[in-house]
Amino acid sequence: MGFSFKKKFILGMNEKVHRGFLRLFFGKIYFQWKRYIVWFLERKLFATTRISIREMRLNYPISIFKHSSPIYRKLKDVPMYLQENKRVNLNIAISKLDGIILEPNQVLSFWYLVGKPTRRKGYLPGMQLRNGGFIERTGGGLCQMANLIYWMTLHTPLEVKERWRHSFDIFPDSERTLPFGSGATLSYNYIDLQIKNTTKQPFVLHLWIEDDFLQGEWFTDMDVPFSYQVYESSHGFYAEPWGGYTRRNTIRRKLISKGTNEVLKDELVTENTAWMMYEPLLESKESSSIRNLNKRK
Repeated sequence: MGFSFKKKFILGMNEKVHRGFLRLFFGKIYFQWKRYIVWFLERKLFATTRISIREMRLNYPISIFKHSSPIYRKLKDVPMYLQENKRVNLNIAISKLDGIILEPNQVLSFWYLVGKPTRRKGYLPGMQLRNGGFIERTGGGLCQMANLIYWMTLHTPLEVKERWRHSFDIFPDSERTLPFGSGATLSYNYIDLQIKNTTKQPFVLHLWIEDDFLQGEWFTDMDVPFSYQVYESSHGFYAEPWGGYTRRNTIRRKLISKGTNEVLKDELVTENTAWMMYEPLLESKESSSIRNLNKRK
């Protein structure tokens, strides 16, 4: 994974704003109730029908894209029991999302289907990122599922209607397999992941856990004549004028014809900017060591 480091950047990221507790508290309530109203007014648009694995394999046999991610990672200062709890939380969320049918013109909303993660529903304390660090929060760890669904959806003709990026880059790229900024963050219920089916055919989402991996796959009933290549460009680290560093890149996607292998479109997916919570030179040394190791193999 290539990168550049620049000391100055004219269009720097906005200076960090530290909002007071009351503003954060009442702001959260405002946005949550605003979302509830939207859910009520647009409830007919949201996908809610789920089918069994047997029905899925029988009626929707075409696999469009599949991906997996490890549930357990060795992260500095993060207790392993939080990752054990994350597995429990993911399984509960899977029970609400697995087998969901996304019909044409319907919208899949993560929070509309999963609901509020509470102890009463069986959710346990898990790791949740906040302001550049992590806290223990009931239902923590569900962002991994949002990351998985978002990445898979980028390889389908489905439209990402709503996706929120992480504002902080917490850890260096140790064992990272996907481009920086290719995930999605969540916070009940106003920071959501929503997928809209703008095609003329239905899609079904399949999610499960196997061998300590979170697995996901999009199915449909007819083959799609295109494949998708998602990649990173314009990756770099930047020193901001008011202190600290940001990491930036763009995620792009190529639409490729399956019949001719011709690139039909190369489009911008998103631009990412995140405050770095580690020194960029640390990332530089790690990336250099990995490249040197690969050369010796």
